[in-house]
Amino acid sequence: MYIYNNRKYMLKKIIVLRKFGIHLYKPIFFAMNQFIKKRTINTLDELWLVEHYPVFTLGKSGKIKHIIKSENIPIIQSDRGGQITYHGPGQQIMYILLDLKRNKISAKKLISIMENTVISTLKEIGINSYSLKEAPGIYVKEKKICSLGLRIHKSYSSHGLALNINMNLTPFHNINPCGYSGIKMTQINDLIPSIKIEYIKSLLIKNFCKLSNFQIGK
Repeated sequence: MYIYNNRKYMLKKIIVLRKFGIHLYKPIFFAMNQFIKKRTINTLDELWLVEHYPVFTLGKSGKIKHIIKSENIPIIQSDRGGQITYHGPGQQIMYILLDLKRNKISAKKLISIMENTVISTLKEIGINSYSLKEAPGIYVKEKKICSLGLRIHKSYSSHGLALNINMNLTPFHNINPCGYSGIKMTQINDLIPSIKIEYIKSLLIKNFCKLSNFQIGK
C-alpha cells in the first residue's frame, strides 16, 4: 500500500500464469507438489490453467463407495480436500498456488475468492449462479457447474476449481460427485451453445486477479 495526496492505494501483486493445455493428471499433480516443496518466501505465486484427460480423482476423505462404476477411467488418489470428482477435456481447471501467509489470505477467504471468480465469470456471459455451504461448489438452477477442492500445506495452497464448459458429462453419472448422491451436473455449453473455452479462460483470469488484487507478471 502507498499513499498519494492522502489517498491509499493497494499495490497489485504479481502472479505467474501458466497454460498447460490438455494434460494427464498425474504429471501435473506431481509438478504441483514439487513446486510447493521447492518454493521459498521469495517464490512468486502462480495460476495454472489446464484440462485433463478423463480421470476420477479422490480427495483425502474420498470413499470408493461413491464410485458407482469406473468404465476404464483411471481413479487417482489426490491430496486435496473433498470427495470424488471427474475431470475431462472441455472442463477448465484453475490450480491456485499461493503463499497465503504472505498474501494475508485465509483459507476461507480463498474459497470465497474462488467462488466469486466463477460467479462473476458466469454473470458476464449472462448466467446466474450461486454457491451452497452444505455442498461446496457453484450451481446453476440446482445443477452443479463447478467443483472446488483445495489443499493448504504450511500456508501454501494448491489445487483449485474445475469449471464445466464443453465436455462429456456422462462419467459424472458413474459417481456421486463430491460425495453427494443425486447431484446433477451441467455446463456452460448446455446454457450457451458454442461458447469458446479461450474466452472463459480470459474471464476466469481477469476475475480472479480482480478479486485477489493480483496482476499477471510478464
